[in-house]
This record gives sequence, structure tokens and C-alpha cells, in this order.
Amino acid sequence: MEDQCNKEKFFQGQEYVCSLELAMNIIGGKWKSMIVFHLKDGVLRSGELQRTLPQVSNKMFTQSIRELERDGVIERIVYAVVPPKVEYRLTEMGRSVLPIVLALAQWGIEISKEINVDNLIE
Repeated sequence: MEDQCNKEKFFQGQEYVCSLELAMNIIGGKWKSMIVFHLKDGVLRSGELQRTLPQVSNKMFTQSIRELERDGVIERIVYAVVPPKVEYRLTEMGRSVLPIVLALAQWGIEISKEINVDNLIE
């Protein structure tokens, strides 16, 4: 594997010296990768998506969604109806990171079996 660190890279106007730093900025943190995971099967309305993450605060959900949209991982679809209807789906970039997120989810299942954690979503 090519060493991707110590090379200047720019994304969204920010400089990164390591490709892993860039990747973690885009999908890192607790909620961003979980949002990508829950969009794996297709489009979800905003409320449906937020209900898949019962422990996230509204502020953190909104911040994570906005960052994923800004970085091109998800697409926000707004319908001009009353009451307002908003849906989210993965973009091509979001679908490209999905195998990594799914591999992390599988790793979590394997680890949970080793340490006897029950009730994980498979």
C-alpha cells in the first residue's frame, strides 16, 4: 500500500497531510458512519433516519447530516409540499464508502461475539 501521509492534499478548502485524516474527517465520528450504514438500503425520510439513531441529539444529527451533505456523501431531497418532506440518500461517493462501513459493522458483530455483547443490529 502506498504511503499516503506527508503529502499535501486539499478537500473543501482544507489541507490534509494524510489521506486517512481526510477520510476520517468525512465519515469519522460516531454518527456519520452510522447514518451511512442506515442509508444502505435506500432513501429515508429525515424522521425515519433520526429514529434509527435513538441516542443522537437533534443538534448532533443535524450537524452530522449537514457535514455529510456538504462533503458529498449524502443527498438531501426536499419536496415542496405541506407539511415539508425531506429525504436523504447516499450519493455515488456515499455508496463507494459503504463497503468499508459494512465491513466495520461486520467486525463489530464478530467482536461482540467474542466479548458476549447481545442485541447488536446485524
